Amino acid sequence: MFLSITDVFKIGVGPSSSHTMGPMTAAAHFLADLRRGVERIPGAGDLGGVSATLHGSLAFTGRGHATDRAVRLGLLDMVPATFDADRAETLDTALAREKVLHLDGLPPLAFNPETDVIFDYGPALDLHPNGLTLRAFDTAGRPYYTQVYYSVGGGFVQTEAELRAERDSDKSAVATAEYETPYPFRTAREMLAMGEASGKTVAQMKRANEQAVHGGDVNARIDAIWSAMDSCIERGLNTDGILPGGLGVRRRARAIHDKLMAERGTNRAQPHVANDWMSVYAMAVNEENAAGGKVVTSPTNGAAGVVPAVGRYYRDHCIGATKEGLRDLLLTAAAIGGLIKHNASISGAEVGCQGEVGSAAAMAAAGLCAALGGTNEQIENAAEIALEHHLGMTCDPAAGLVQVPCIERNALGAIKAVSAASLSLRGDGAHFMPLDNCVQVMLETGREMDEKYKETSRGGIAVNLPEC
Repeated sequence: MFLSITDVFKIGVGPSSSHTMGPMTAAAHFLADLRRGVERIPGAGDLGGVSATLHGSLAFTGRGHATDRAVRLGLLDMVPATFDADRAETLDTALAREKVLHLDGLPPLAFNPETDVIFDYGPALDLHPNGLTLRAFDTAGRPYYTQVYYSVGGGFVQTEAELRAERDSDKSAVATAEYETPYPFRTAREMLAMGEASGKTVAQMKRANEQAVHGGDVNARIDAIWSAMDSCIERGLNTDGILPGGLGVRRRARAIHDKLMAERGTNRAQPHVANDWMSVYAMAVNEENAAGGKVVTSPTNGAAGVVPAVGRYYRDHCIGATKEGLRDLLLTAAAIGGLIKHNASISGAEVGCQGEVGSAAAMAAAGLCAALGGTNEQIENAAEIALEHHLGMTCDPAAGLVQVPCIERNALGAIKAVSAASLSLRGDGAHFMPLDNCVQVMLETGREMDEKYKETSRGGIAVNLPEC
C-alpha cells in the first residue's frame, strides 16, 4: 500500500500514536459506521448506547497512555488532526456529568465513562496486541452493532476484517494495487534499482509518487509537517514543570537549552556539544508528547523526537543547509518509514521499541544523508546502520507512561542517526547487511521477544523502579 508522507508524518496529539491517536480514530470510525446506518444485529431495537473494551497492550498501559480518555474523546467526535485541548476538556467534563453522548446525526447515546470503558487484562486478541472492541446497544441494552479495531502503530487503524485480509494476502502483490505510482518500490532493493534505472534520488522518486497520488503542492504539505515539528520543538524548549502521570518526572529540555545558549560564543563547550543539541531538540518534542501536546508521528508518537531533532540539527548546525535539503530529508525519511512499516512493524506493542525509535533513527539517518548529498546507496546504508544498532530494544515504559525511558531514548536515537549518516557518507555505500535483511531481522526479533517487553509495562525498566 502506498504510504504518503502525510501518512508517515501525521499531525496529532500525545502521548501515544497507537494508544491515544489510534483509539481516538477508531472511535470516530465507529461513529461514522453508525451514521451510515450499519446492519444491526437481528432482534435489536433502536440505537441507545455504546461501550468500549480495551485488549492486550491497550489495557495494560491504557491508563498511562490515556487510552480511556482517547476513546471518550473519539466518541465525542474529536479526531487527532484537529484536536483542541480546551474543547476536549469541556466536552469530557460534561460527559462525566451527563453520561450521555449528544452527537449530530445520532440519537442520544448512553455512555458512562467510568463503567463503559472496560480494561480486559486477559490475553490479547489474535491479530495484534493493540485490540479495541466497540459495541453499540439498543435502548433495551441488547447488542446492536459490534466492530473490532486494531491500532497497528503510528496512528494507523484497521478493522479486524481489514487486518485479517492483509495477513492472509500476498503483501508484495497488493502493495501498490490501491494507487498507480511511477516508482512503486516495496523494498530497499527495488528502491535502489529504480533509482539506478531512472537516475533519480530517493527524494525525487518519493516526490514523484506523492505528486502522482495526491497532486497539488507537495512542498506545501512537506512545509506544513516541518512547521508542526519545529513548533513542537519550540514549545518544548520554552516549557518547564512536572510531566503528568504521577512519576514526578521533571521537564529538562528548557534548562538544558538555556545552558547551551549561555555557552555559545565561549570556550566552555566541549567538542561533543553537538550531541547535546541533538538531545535537547528530541527531548523537547517527547516532553511535549508526554504532556499530551500536539506532535507529529515520526513514525510514532513514542519516537516523535528523532526525525524533528535531526531536521533541526541539519537546519541550524550543518554547513550548507538549505530549505530544499530539509524537504529532501523529510521525503527520504518518509520513504524509509514506509518500507519498514510495509515489511515489518512500527508498533512497540508488536516488536518493541526497535520498531519505534529504531525505525525513527533509520528514517532520520537516511534523511540526513540525503540532505547532505549522499547517494542512494549511502542513504540505504545509513538507514541500515541506524536500525541495526537498535535491534532488540524493548518497549518497557515505567507506569505505562511515555516518559521513562522514552524521552531519553529519542535523544540517543537522534545521536545514533547522525552518526549513522556520517559513517555512510565516509564510504561509498557498499556494505555487508542490506537494509531489507535488517528489517526482516527486526521483525523476527520482535516476534520472538517476550510479551512483557513489548509495551505492556510488565518487564524491564517498568518493573525495576526505585522504592519510594
